[in-house]
Amino acid sequence: MNWHATILTLFPEAFPGMLDVSIIGRARAEGLWSLDTVQIRDHAHNKHRNVDDTPAGGGPGMVMRADVLAAAADSVDRAGRPFIYLSPRGKSLKQARVRELATGPGVILLCGRFEGVDQRFLDARDVEEVSIGDFVLAGGEVAAQTLIEACVRLIPGVLGASQSSEEESFESGLLEYPQYTRPRDFEGREIPPVLLSGDHEAVAGWRRKQALDITRARRPDLLPENRNEAGSNPAPDKKEDDQ
Repeated sequence: MNWHATILTLFPEAFPGMLDVSIIGRARAEGLWSLDTVQIRDHAHNKHRNVDDTPAGGGPGMVMRADVLAAAADSVDRAGRPFIYLSPRGKSLKQARVRELATGPGVILLCGRFEGVDQRFLDARDVEEVSIGDFVLAGGEVAAQTLIEACVRLIPGVLGASQSSEEESFESGLLEYPQYTRPRDFEGREIPPVLLSGDHEAVAGWRRKQALDITRARRPDLLPENRNEAGSNPAPDKKEDDQ
């Protein structure tokens, strides 16, 4: 059985989108993974196919209805797959969670719109909330594609070289070291001599030091000594759109 993604969305035409190009699209064509979409509006109950209503307690915008979302969700065979809602208030997506998702049977993703979704639906269907960053998008479709691509590239057979994903940023807990290739001299800037030395131990040591230096400068929160001190990311002040 291949890795399978089901997307609940008001815009199924957004898929596969970028997931159908390059190595990700080729892997789908080869049957390493698959996807399908569920049009949430098809599960609305009235003749106008309304999927949202005004927020209880007042306020701007509209909220996606729990009953409509439940009908859409219940039409899908979960088959052991986690149900994820892409939301800016969710837990930040980390590479460790991506690896967990990639080794499972797949995912079911809910793409929100408007002010968000009725909390009762999230509670009733045991939905995991995930954020791809501390910013707000117009909807969850782009975030869903991001999560799917991150997972699919870890599926065995998708990437060409077995070590490709092992040496990337976050896999070792550090940002990746700088990369170089021909020409040897580019506008007066040369490839670091150690990379041309043929000394594999020296190259490994240089790369480790570079990864540490870059991580310390750009993402010190990733370093072991800082991880316990880092708090959770604060939610954005506004939640008028969903990731």
